[in-house]
Amino acid sequence: MSRASLDKDPRDVAAMFDDVAGKYDVTNDVLSLGQDRLWRRAVVKAVGAKPGESVLDIAAGTGTSSEPFADAGVHTVPADFSLGMLHVGNRRRPDLGFTAADAMRLPFADDSFDVVTMSFGLRNVASVPTALTEFLRVTRPGGRLVVCEFSQPTNRAFRKVYAEYLMGALPPVARRVSSNPDSYVYLAESIQAWPAQRELALTIRDAGWSDVAWRNLTGGIVALHRAVKPESSA
Repeated sequence: MSRASLDKDPRDVAAMFDDVAGKYDVTNDVLSLGQDRLWRRAVVKAVGAKPGESVLDIAAGTGTSSEPFADAGVHTVPADFSLGMLHVGNRRRPDLGFTAADAMRLPFADDSFDVVTMSFGLRNVASVPTALTEFLRVTRPGGRLVVCEFSQPTNRAFRKVYAEYLMGALPPVARRVSSNPDSYVYLAESIQAWPAQRELALTIRDAGWSDVAWRNLTGGIVALHRAVKPESSA
């Protein structure tokens, strides 16, 4: 299996998520100590989608992140490149219209969505700039981007405790609750290798987005980045 320090082969990453799809949501709830629910509620609020708007939820997995939008009457497209995740999601919510999609080659027309959102998936993309450019392409001018991703705790002491949890406590817990515990070693490594808040904001800006901002959640363990597609985006 690929590690965070190596090139992320899309086939390897998709296969990894196929393996954990069955217990994915339960495992995340346990490993995050329930914080993932708070993070997802923050995403829904940041997206601020209204009935009549359309949302592309990339790396939607089993659809947990898409349900609040769809249940509020927003046209929602949950998309993922893991067929295992899509199968589990379709069994749970066959009404959601799950779509197989690679973040770097989205199967959607230009200017298709009012909002593109991605939670805990950008870290697994082989080329982040390529994905962000694709998100820009399929977003309507004036539309919004919301990215929720693990980040760097802002307090130095807390950052050290968090790093010790990632590499020390997370793998043993994953062995108890996950169908593929090795994947959570990858998870821990990929989180540690991921850029801090400001660096990701600059990458989003360089992809063509404007009004880039972020908000720290749980002391910076997670950061919520927001941006807007310029009205006259090339």
